[in-house]
Amino acid sequence: MPYLLLAILATIALAITSLFVGVSDVSLGALLSSSPQDRPMQVLLISRIPRTLAIVLSGASLAVAGLVMQMVVRNRFVEPSTAGTTESASLGFLTVTLLAPGWPLMAKMLVAAAFALAGTALFLRILRAVPLRDVLLVPLVGIMLGGIIGAITTFFAYRTGLLASLLAWNMGDYSGILRGRYELLWIGLGCYLLAHIAADRFTVAGMGRDFTTNLGLNYQRVMVLGLVIVSLVSAVVLVSVGSIPFLGLIVPNVVSLMVGDNMRRTVPWVAVGGAGFVLACDILGRVVRAPYEIPISVVVGVIGSAVFLYLLLRTRRHA
Repeated sequence: MPYLLLAILATIALAITSLFVGVSDVSLGALLSSSPQDRPMQVLLISRIPRTLAIVLSGASLAVAGLVMQMVVRNRFVEPSTAGTTESASLGFLTVTLLAPGWPLMAKMLVAAAFALAGTALFLRILRAVPLRDVLLVPLVGIMLGGIIGAITTFFAYRTGLLASLLAWNMGDYSGILRGRYELLWIGLGCYLLAHIAADRFTVAGMGRDFTTNLGLNYQRVMVLGLVIVSLVSAVVLVSVGSIPFLGLIVPNVVSLMVGDNMRRTVPWVAVGGAGFVLACDILGRVVRAPYEIPISVVVGVIGSAVFLYLLLRTRRHA
């Protein structure tokens, strides 16, 4: 518990640092010497605070969604971007943009979540049909499925002139986050609370259908709850921020190495770790090429792929 408190304090320190990093002068001195109508205070209220909240909400919810998916699939190398979930959400968002462009953003997000749910269910159906003897083949199947869905999405985006929009959805970036454009991410907080409440059920479901049924739990109901959480979080983050790869994979694995596999204990750690990791990556992306900015998906992708390779090689050595 003391270490978790230290992690929360470190994340709060990163969040405060994030408020003061950027092109506009939003230093503490400028805020104290300005009125609420002056530029520093307006930038803080309209841009910096919404951006920091968006980073914390999306980072925490995506990391927890990755943990839930790993418990449901019973594989440590699976997360929404390696199981076709994110690509399915992109296809759903493109479909509703083409067929009903006037719908409100909430309705489009629900359609994207429905596609993400269907894509994840298809992934699980393939896993049941194909005998997989190697745990590393599971994410490989998911990456192949995501590649197929992504190719279909790209084809329709190209034929309809929405290729630039598709690229923007797939490129996670917080630079466009302003007040009024991130509030959907609060749904991710609700999904985190659901995952925390059902943590013991997910831990039991991670031990298999027979074990879960013998303990009197409804295995199918737990699976559906997990898939709904993963799909909702993936759709909300995609619609609000864009795709952020590897986040739901590396944070739960690192936390698992530190504090074990009991989900009741790891959920708070994963949420704090996800928020802190994305905050650190976002600050890095804004500082390295200042006054320009590197998109968060690029920074997380580079660091996440390196950690992913380390985890793969580590598994091979311990196999």
